[in-house]
Amino acid sequence: MTVLALSEKFKQASLLSGIALLIGLAGCGQDVPSSEEATDQKTVLTTFTILADMAQNVAGDELQVESITRIGAEIHGYEPIPSDLVKAQDADLILYNGMNLERWFEQFLGNVQDVPSVILTDGIEPIAISEGPYTDKPNPHAWMSPQNALVYIENIRQAFVELDPENEAIYNTNAATYSEQLQAIDQQLQADLAQVPENQRYLVSCEGAFSYLARDYGLQEVYLWPINAEQQSTPKQIQSVIETVRTNNITTVFCESTVSDEGQREVAQATGATFGGNLYVDSLSTADGPVPTFLDLLAYDAQVISEGLLSP
Repeated sequence: MTVLALSEKFKQASLLSGIALLIGLAGCGQDVPSSEEATDQKTVLTTFTILADMAQNVAGDELQVESITRIGAEIHGYEPIPSDLVKAQDADLILYNGMNLERWFEQFLGNVQDVPSVILTDGIEPIAISEGPYTDKPNPHAWMSPQNALVYIENIRQAFVELDPENEAIYNTNAATYSEQLQAIDQQLQADLAQVPENQRYLVSCEGAFSYLARDYGLQEVYLWPINAEQQSTPKQIQSVIETVRTNNITTVFCESTVSDEGQREVAQATGATFGGNLYVDSLSTADGPVPTFLDLLAYDAQVISEGLLSP
């Protein structure tokens, strides 16, 4: 069974939570509850769509979960709008990644009064960025490791139990079920990526967003820039990756869905490598896209990477 087939197995079980997430994302300017029951629900706000999907899987039908950023948004340099602050002030809990991912969040949270917030990377050993303006800062993309994602789920579970202790049993059950699904995805990712020969195990991307995934599955990581910033794909960055691709006879390069792939296509053209497509990291897709859930995101990326690296 491929990792995508395994993901399909979980789709039906998570359909209701996925719909709830998308309704929350679509209703950006509509704060009117759809039913009297929704009025009684506590609201949880997350900083981006992946966290919202994780949280909804733990919340089930007991909490309303929404994301501040929309599908496809670039999370690092996001600029909040007034309605985001209104949502945050009306929320009962805010969940965020931390590790310097949401560079806008500290100032944003400073404008929100008396709403508790929880950092979901608490307990994760960070991988330090080794170059650029963020040298020695933690690489924030910890969720790209399914093993790290289990820590996210436990932190979400604890936050929900504290927020709504009456439904502790439900959150415990939902978290356990979702954790089992993550562990199954992890095992299948190991099997899929293990097919790639060691001399082809180079993951070349635009942003250095795959450090945790590369560590877990034995890949060498190469990137144009270490973390999304205002200026990307400088000639120096592009030339450095071109030299690395040529030196190591790397056959396929990738980018991410929330940034321009122009620089990476330039690398491919200069080296003769294939552009293997865009991977998903910072955002889910719409319901009819390839990664409407976090489990789908892991499965999709693994397939694109393994097929790209195995191509002649």
